[in-house]
Amino acid sequence: MSLVVLDHCHGLLGEHFQLKVDELIIQEQQHTIILGPNGSGKSALAALIAGEGELLSGKHQVSKNVAWVSVEQQQALIEAEKQKDCADILDIIPVPTKVQEILFDQISEQDVDADLLQRLCGIFKLSPLLGRPFRGLSTGETRKLLLARAILSQPKLLILDEPWDGLDQQACQDLNVLLAELASQLTLLFVVNRLSEVPDYCRQLILLQTGTIQWQSPVHNDLPALLTHIAQLQHMQQQELVLPAKDEDRFAPHPLDNSAPLARLKQAKVSYGEQVVFSGLDWTIMPNQHWQVSGPNGSGKTCLLNLINGDHPQCYVNDIYVFGYQRGSGESIWQIKQYIGYMSNSLHLDYRVNCSLLHVILSGFYDSIGLYQNPTNKQKHLAQQWLALMALDKQQNTPFQQLSFGDQRLVLIARAMVKHPALLVLDEPCNGLDDINRLKVLALIELLAREGNTTLLYVNHHQEDVIPSIQHYLSMTDYRA
Repeated sequence: MSLVVLDHCHGLLGEHFQLKVDELIIQEQQHTIILGPNGSGKSALAALIAGEGELLSGKHQVSKNVAWVSVEQQQALIEAEKQKDCADILDIIPVPTKVQEILFDQISEQDVDADLLQRLCGIFKLSPLLGRPFRGLSTGETRKLLLARAILSQPKLLILDEPWDGLDQQACQDLNVLLAELASQLTLLFVVNRLSEVPDYCRQLILLQTGTIQWQSPVHNDLPALLTHIAQLQHMQQQELVLPAKDEDRFAPHPLDNSAPLARLKQAKVSYGEQVVFSGLDWTIMPNQHWQVSGPNGSGKTCLLNLINGDHPQCYVNDIYVFGYQRGSGESIWQIKQYIGYMSNSLHLDYRVNCSLLHVILSGFYDSIGLYQNPTNKQKHLAQQWLALMALDKQQNTPFQQLSFGDQRLVLIARAMVKHPALLVLDEPCNGLDDINRLKVLALIELLAREGNTTLLYVNHHQEDVIPSIQHYLSMTDYRA
């Protein structure tokens, strides 16, 4: 039985992205993987199959019992909860949505498979979260909640757009085991950037390029050979990477005393009421001392980075020394941010300013979201060089929101790097990147780390995303309450 039939479909996603699919058929148990470079339309095709977007022409026949998980859904949920904060303008007391309300909003509790629910709560560590407000979840915990909700609805077709991105290693392993078991009960459709994540129960491969299916093939016993073929199709000759220069008129200043720490935390603690995220953390970061921070979802990795960055309110109740300032001694947040380049999942999810790519890069010189000052000609030239390094120079005037998620990621990473900061904070920078762009970003990060003027703080879940220059490691599991 065919669960998906697309026949000469012409679809419009958002206001601008168009998909043209001559033919796509997915039968029951024909587990399908959608591959392709950033901007090729992988997520758009998954969304079109799930019933999103506008069908301009063609035949679109899809099973009604479909569950879909994507970054767009995650953004929409977060945005809906943020709108509740504005309710006091209308004299309405906002009531935050609880985690359990979102988990069960697509299925009545009497129809819940109790064993499956218990399994999902175990894999994603959801039990202690059920009574908490949704807004209190970390980015990774939000992702886990959406995955659990989709699986709990027991659909005929389960569409998962990069399901492993943002999950810690244990959650990835447990989810893989569960999905392999579910593969005998339902049909799976994955959007995947990493060829290493293609499961061995895959039965069909689809490769997209510029909004069309470039290549597709059924899978029998030849999956390794087919993946090698795709890697060859996607291969991009590696260029010699050279970083654009600094803007000597306006670039991130560097502490004059190289023997003094960039940051020092003493007995750091973050808590919300009785819930302690981490405590007792002593940490000193010296110049050119690159660190990787690890730990499961909810362990406080992002909270820790935000303490240093000045974006967490509890930075003022902790003993924190950064760039010569004792936090809470009268310094401004901009005196701290001038030393830091920053990119994170939450920054990406919150980035709603729809300026051009060139302006996004230029805003990195001024630590702003959007560009509100007149850049110099030299800064424009340097920003163009960064876009060229990311192979996005021909799109410098394109609005940021028109880019694919992966290309947006590349631009935000370039924005964080543009001023050659004293401290570069990258919180899971490779999420959403295809293999080629991921390797390029890792090479850029390594090059910047070796350059000698930038110290790196790097949060990462994937073992293959290593930065050779990193020799110092901090595990947040050592500071759990």
